[in-house]
Order: sequence, then structure tokens, then C-alpha cells
Amino acid sequence: MYYVVTGAAGFIGSNLVKALNERGETNIIVVDNFKKADKFKNLVDCEVADYFDKEEFLQKMNSGAFNGILRGVLHQGACSDTMETDGRYMMANNYRYTLDMLNHCQREKIPLLYASSASVYGMGPVFKESREHESPLNVYAYSKFLFDQVMRRRWANRSGQVVGLRYFNVYGQREQHKGRMASVAFHFFNQYRAEGYVKLFEGCEGYGHGEQLRDFVSIEDVVKVNMFFLEHPDKSGIFNLGTGKAQSFNDVAVAVINTLREEKGEAALSHEQMIQQQLVRYIPFPDALRGKYQSFTQADMGALRAIGYQQDFLTVEQGTARYVKHLLRTAA
Repeated sequence: MYYVVTGAAGFIGSNLVKALNERGETNIIVVDNFKKADKFKNLVDCEVADYFDKEEFLQKMNSGAFNGILRGVLHQGACSDTMETDGRYMMANNYRYTLDMLNHCQREKIPLLYASSASVYGMGPVFKESREHESPLNVYAYSKFLFDQVMRRRWANRSGQVVGLRYFNVYGQREQHKGRMASVAFHFFNQYRAEGYVKLFEGCEGYGHGEQLRDFVSIEDVVKVNMFFLEHPDKSGIFNLGTGKAQSFNDVAVAVINTLREEKGEAALSHEQMIQQQLVRYIPFPDALRGKYQSFTQADMGALRAIGYQQDFLTVEQGTARYVKHLLRTAA
């Protein structure tokens, strides 16, 4: 019997493959699109049973080739580029593919854990798993929103575990292939090492310079929540996956810089000292993002806590420090 991880060479997918390995699971079918071949590096230290291109896997699944041999599916594969304008591609890749996956898992009565997204909430300001708070701003968010709606319509007739996880701002190891879509922690790390300072947006919509707030969640916590649901197949639903505490981009910058300074034996600095020494610099807020930018996100974690997940989440300071140290080890 096999687990399937789609988007397996991507950021979250590869971390889930590694987590399954750490639990003794090596019968893993990894599914991805290697058009960007460098993603393979995320799987080099993982043990897997087989690889399928995402289109080949879908064809085989729909033809019955995997009937009776799967234990569960962790479906992370999607186009996550919020600037993508090809709506037909987005809906086929994100919505229809996931619907086919749901149909298979329900027929087989096996768990489906799938990646939803906090983008379904649009501009907020309430981030709670309820229809009245959902208002997607782009076709990526709509593709995630529409599948969540289908899952709700079919909820009463489900035959196996179904869990949709609305990821907030995830950061951490194995995201290096994402380019401009990688986390701000990753970009700040590289900027500071290359130029000796980091760049943040100036203030907008009532927020001060670098004071826009996001719910930054470590990939370590994302993995723990996914594993929790695999260990509790009786629990289903749509759940936010953040920390429940918004922190500023300034907080991330300070954490990155001070961790790098610590590794060099230098004293920690306050945010104000970093500005004075021009280690933190602000650039004009892009006109193209005005009215389209989430200046505040904060997950309502009530639903996840209510079904029994009690572990603490890493703060920006804790998670970023761990991530920066990992990046330094990798660079070395």
C-alpha cells in the first residue's frame, strides 16, 4: 500500500515526503511536473517508491490503475502563482484535478488531505472558515475557493477522511526553487548576505513602513498539522493553518538580520538601530499592488483547536532563526 504526495518536489510536498520517511514510510508515490527540473533537488534525501508526471498519474488513476493499493493522498500540487492570468489553465490544474482526486479517494474510502489557501479570504479582515468571510481576488484563489465549496456540498455523503488546509504565509526549508514566490525570510536572507541590508515596502493603507502584518507559519508546523490528520483519520473539515498571531515584515527582517549577526559573533540590534545603520531600507510601495495587497492576515485557529490540535506554533523569531541557521548550513 502506498501514500501519494502530489506536488512532491515542491516546497510543502517535499517536506511532507521527508516527514513520512521519518515515520518509517518509504512506499510513497511522488507526483509532480519536472518542467522546472531543479525541483528534483528537494527529493534527493528522500526515499520514495515511484515517480509519475502529474498528467500521467491522473490518467492512470482515472483508468483504475491505483485501485486498492493506496493508503491516502496528500494533494499539494497546484499552480500557486497568484499573478497567473490563464484562467482555463488554473481551473483545470487546481480545481478539476483536485476534484478527480476527491472522487477517487471517496470511491476507495481513503484519506485526502489537500492544500486549500488563505487567499480565499481576499482582503479580509476576518479569516475564519465560513462562507461569509470568503471573497477571492484572483483566479488562483477562486480555484481553491470553488473546490472548498464542492467539498462542503458533498460533506454529508463523504465516505473517507477529507481535510482542506488553508495555508497562510508558509516559510522554511526546501523553498529555494520558488524564485520570486519564495518567502520574505528567504529573500531577506539572500539580500542581507549579498548587499548587507534588506529592502521592505514603505507603508500603505494606514500601515507604517514594513508594518504590514501577515500570519507567518513555519513549514515545521505545517508538517506537524498534516501528520496529525494522518494519525486521526476520524477528523475531517476545512481548517486554517497559520499561527493565529499576525507579525510584521519588520519582525521577519529583524529576526533574519540578528540571526545572521549572531552567527558572526555580532551583537543583536533593535529595529531602530538597524534603520539608523541602514541595514533595513524601505522602497516605495508598488502602484500595481495598491488595492490588491493583503496588508493584514491572521488565521482564526478556533476550528483546528476545537478538533484537538494542541501543539504550540513557532513565532516568527523562533521559526526564522531556525530557518536562517538551516540556510547557512546548506550554503556551507
